[in-house]
Amino acid sequence: MIFHQISDWSDAYANAPNIPGGDRWPAAWVQPAQAYRDTLQSRGRATLDISYGEGARNRFDLFRPEGRPKGLVIFVHGGFWKALDKSFWSHLARGSVDSGYAVAMPSYTLCPAVRISEITREIAASVECAAAMIEGRLLLAGHSAGGHLVTRMISATSALPGDIKVRISHTVSISGLHDLRPLMKAAMNTELRIDEAEARAESPALLEPMQDARVTCWVGSAERPEFVRQNALLANIWTGLGAKTRVIEEPGRHHFDVIDGLADPDHQLTRTLLSP
Repeated sequence: MIFHQISDWSDAYANAPNIPGGDRWPAAWVQPAQAYRDTLQSRGRATLDISYGEGARNRFDLFRPEGRPKGLVIFVHGGFWKALDKSFWSHLARGSVDSGYAVAMPSYTLCPAVRISEITREIAASVECAAAMIEGRLLLAGHSAGGHLVTRMISATSALPGDIKVRISHTVSISGLHDLRPLMKAAMNTELRIDEAEARAESPALLEPMQDARVTCWVGSAERPEFVRQNALLANIWTGLGAKTRVIEEPGRHHFDVIDGLADPDHQLTRTLLSP
């Protein structure tokens, strides 16, 4: 019998130092994201920096397909709630846009300026604002901390109004962080300021799913063990609470390239997200 115990929680969630060439990211996303924005703007199909709140970072970009959208995908970025913004990920809209969907990508205020609970409320506001602009089904996707934020949107304590929640037909959490308690032991918590009360209120794995929740938990097989564990954790718990769940471990993918499939309309990740 083998017992597992983590002594270094900062390392358990450290991605770049544990991925060969990991220091390439996030810079590797800048050029393709800019190129995609430029392309869609030149075609009149991108609207940037739409305001959804009063904060300086309360903005989202909206990318539209040719013709009437089939619905709306909202992608929420990661960065451990304390780094990056919407501009790094624009190219990941391509798979859904080429499949006929509009895609909204919000930024949000970062820790330590706010706490995670406030970021959750900001994302709810961004979803509500974007959903008012595009009719049809809503699909949520988020990476890492973004995976936490989109699954919070479909938890029983979601701040979303009922008419928005009923439109959400699928949520895909990619390498999502669904239990915040372990992060209290990591060095980054000096910025995140998670305490026991917030961890219990903001961890999707400690909450019930909303009625008719459908969630796919997607992770790379080559990711840090904690991300693989957190991925399976939510699906395991929410299955027992009545949600429709699925777990996928994409072979060979690590934390930074696991999202690449969203840029390809034919990739399994995009097809899974948009599936009926």
